Amino acid sequence: MGDRVTVYQKPTCTKCRQTLARLNECNVEFEAVNYYETPLTEEALGELINKLGIAPRELLRKDEAIYRELELGRREVADDELIRLMVEHPDLMQRPIVVRGDRAVLARPVEILDSLL
Repeated sequence: MGDRVTVYQKPTCTKCRQTLARLNECNVEFEAVNYYETPLTEEALGELINKLGIAPRELLRKDEAIYRELELGRREVADDELIRLMVEHPDLMQRPIVVRGDRAVLARPVEILDSLL
């Protein structure tokens, strides 16, 4: 297949479990990274966001309590600050993020994976 596949995920997340199952069904070798146990650095998260081709704000989980506590929907926040906050509070990040080479997708829904495989 070429490039190694890495999945940034949370084991208790239903979409993450579906993504890992889909990769296994397709016999794709991958590395699963629980970013709660192995936190991302700001630099690594910035690189992931670039590979996703989105703005940092698009990666935010808006239904999380921390999102409301930090009032992220009510104020302007610079991209580097959003990245710092997502590293500090991983619940703010949408998941799972699947990376292959220089491309990444947010596997929601899981069928989006097909564009990488």
